[in-house]
Amino acid sequence: MVGKLHRGILSTISRPLGPPTERFSLKVFVSGAAGFLGSHLADEFVKKGDTVAGCDNMIGGDLANLPEGIRFEEADCCDVDAMTRLTQGTDLIYHCAAIATEGLSVFSPAIIAKHVYENTAGILAAAATNQVKRFVFCSSMARYGTGDPPFREDQPATPEDPYGIAKYAAELLTANVCETHGMEHVIAVPHNIIGPKQKYDDPYRNVASIMINRMLQGQQPIIYGDGEQRRTFSFVQDCVDPLVKMGTLPGLDGEVINIGPDEETVTINELARILAELLDFDLDPFYVTIRPREVKHATCSADKARRLLGYETKVPLRDGLQSIIDWIRAHGTKPFDYHLPIEIDSPLLPETWRKRLI
Repeated sequence: MVGKLHRGILSTISRPLGPPTERFSLKVFVSGAAGFLGSHLADEFVKKGDTVAGCDNMIGGDLANLPEGIRFEEADCCDVDAMTRLTQGTDLIYHCAAIATEGLSVFSPAIIAKHVYENTAGILAAAATNQVKRFVFCSSMARYGTGDPPFREDQPATPEDPYGIAKYAAELLTANVCETHGMEHVIAVPHNIIGPKQKYDDPYRNVASIMINRMLQGQQPIIYGDGEQRRTFSFVQDCVDPLVKMGTLPGLDGEVINIGPDEETVTINELARILAELLDFDLDPFYVTIRPREVKHATCSADKARRLLGYETKVPLRDGLQSIIDWIRAHGTKPFDYHLPIEIDSPLLPETWRKRLI
């Protein structure tokens, strides 16, 4: 499959194909390369023998995540000059960089707008200047808002919070700039990705990692509302594989594609119980007031990904959660780092963040 995948985009780039067994190297750029998803994606292309470069502003990244062989520079995607220099000669860009704190966005809309929408504008400007052939934007299921789950790509995008609004606005901007300046683009919609390298000391995101980090320290998990919010969780490699195809297969220009499982959903209460079983932990969750704008049921259909990408879930939920447990145990539990500013001091602000209870 590797040769076929790379011939897809390389035919767009107008290079000679050679015999069927021959494989051509791509020049790939990954924003957010020191982050969770970006580092796994960069690692996959390095393993395939491609030339990989990346950047990260290190707000949520970790240099230890970077794969061997990547050309990396600490830089912010809002810096158009830096992005233009770093993406020169690039065939394919994956824009993974974002501050992905959906709940916090209700109280910090400015920083979210800057590091979701504005940073997309910056790297798009560079991509257009350098005539990049394909741009893959990593959006979020937050684009669907309350919607009608399981969410399908042909449903209207009705984001419920500033994070979802910024992601959807960035999708529209991606389509506009790419269509105007002759770049192919694909919109990936992953949801609740879990696995090794995930930041587990962030109190604002990654519910499974937060729970595990607390439980391993002998602390009860904190659950917002009644805990009956329904979600799906994607193991990171189950997202990386379709993302590679979204960047390299022909015939995907302009597509919006959900990537993640739809056959195994779970409530937050059920998630806590599964983790307690895996950790042999005596569970007695601490319930707090639900966060404003939190969507009750957020699950997506993977039918389009199966049809266009041959998507399949390879790692079941329990195995994915066990991988995070093993990762945190190997690297040690950490205190939670309240590293992002809260811009709106509102009575609606969760006490967990105001009083740093997590």
